[in-house]
Amino acid sequence: MAESVVLDPVDLQLLRLLQNDARATYRDLAAQVGIAASTCLDRVARLRRSGVILGHQLRLDPAKLGRGLQALLSVQVRPHRRELVGPFVERVRALPEALTVFHLTGPDDYLVHVAVADMADLQRLVIDEFTSRREVARVETRLIFQRWDCGPLLPPGASGAPPA
Repeated sequence: MAESVVLDPVDLQLLRLLQNDARATYRDLAAQVGIAASTCLDRVARLRRSGVILGHQLRLDPAKLGRGLQALLSVQVRPHRRELVGPFVERVRALPEALTVFHLTGPDDYLVHVAVADMADLQRLVIDEFTSRREVARVETRLIFQRWDCGPLLPPGASGAPPA
């Protein structure tokens, strides 16, 4: 398990602001938090070095890319052995429709979030890329009607509110 990093209220506020807008300038962040821009730069650099900030991602709208239907695929792999896990995960990650793959406990081994063009594309994906594989014992499909982002992610008990 990864070690926690001690964060003060200024760090928490910076993380909250960056999660809302990762493109914010250091000058703007510093002004909102009440510190110098150079201090802000040093703090964000330290958060990166310590592994708290993992990187920045560009988020795309799947519907605007012709992938307006999203689904969650619960996949059971049998036998569930180590030599099958790596190749299966790498194959799923290489699919252009796959957004996220989770390895789970419980009756299902994987949960795969996919974005496809339409119902026929989803059917093709499930049949050609999942159920046709020898190690896939079962696939359950759940359509996503709507999605909401949550956050910001902060340590337990931290509000991320500006320091008083």
